[in-house]
Amino acid sequence: MIRIDGSFGEGGGQIVRTSLALSLVTGKPFTIDHIRAGRDKPGLMRQHLAAVNAAAEIGHAEVSGNHLGSRRVTFEPGKIRSGRFHFTIGSAGSCTLVLQTVLPALLQAQGPSELILEGGTHNPHAPPYDFLAECFLPLLNRMGTHITTALERSGFYPAGGGKFQVSIQPARRLAPLELIGRGPIRSKLARAVVAGLPLSIAQRELSVVAERLKWGSEALVAADCMNAKGPGNVLTVEIVSDAVTEVMSAFGQRGVSAEKVARDAVRQVREYLQYDLPVGRYLADQLLLPLAMAGKGRFRTLTPTRHTQTNIEIIKRFLDVDIRLSQFADHQWEIAIIC
Repeated sequence: MIRIDGSFGEGGGQIVRTSLALSLVTGKPFTIDHIRAGRDKPGLMRQHLAAVNAAAEIGHAEVSGNHLGSRRVTFEPGKIRSGRFHFTIGSAGSCTLVLQTVLPALLQAQGPSELILEGGTHNPHAPPYDFLAECFLPLLNRMGTHITTALERSGFYPAGGGKFQVSIQPARRLAPLELIGRGPIRSKLARAVVAGLPLSIAQRELSVVAERLKWGSEALVAADCMNAKGPGNVLTVEIVSDAVTEVMSAFGQRGVSAEKVARDAVRQVREYLQYDLPVGRYLADQLLLPLAMAGKGRFRTLTPTRHTQTNIEIIKRFLDVDIRLSQFADHQWEIAIIC
């Protein structure tokens, strides 16, 4: 039984999700204590509980402590099953984070799977659906899987109500992936979306992007999301290069001006474009687990976050891999996974 301290390092829900994912992949049981101990509301929130229960369903697991507010969970996985699954969070909690939990196991299942996920698709502190569809899943497909996804309805915080589908054709073994240089930029696009709010908010955000990044109108799109269950606003910026499609995002919030939202997105874009690095901060965190499962791979990125460093330590508790971080220039790092 692997014992995990949920207050370790960054101390957030990622520790729970990575532990669940790798427990399913390896068959190793674990107990995690002090779940999200440093958060304002410690213990399992609704999206974390949804991840635990989804992992238990896919892995025929025996679970204790799977209730709201729980600070201790014991998880003993059985045999992974593929098939059709429907997971509903019941709040604006992130669907993408629930998918993040069960996807590694389904990538190595005996057959294909179809998932429907309902909850939040665009909310702060989680990868939005656009990142999943345009950035992360295409990289997994390059590693030998075949994953497709379709967004049926956007779900913004706090109303939620989003819905998307994912189809997964597993791979016998994930192939290594190397992302060393970004290469020439092929295209760039800033897309500002509003739901139940004036389109002028999106237009104001794009005006800031145009002014600060010197982008022309062909790279700017304002859109009105008509089928969302509640109001919301997201600004996503897509940078397509030879190596990867990176997606950065900023979210509108009550009391925060459209201009400030756009400045946040611009800051991320400038930081990413400053160096010839293919992998942004958030993608770096997402790539660790599939590359560790492949047993080999490397990529270059910005200075690793505490979130990334914590994730590395949890991965090493379950998998016998060496994950090396090395700085080769100012603010530029290489992360290598070695079997």
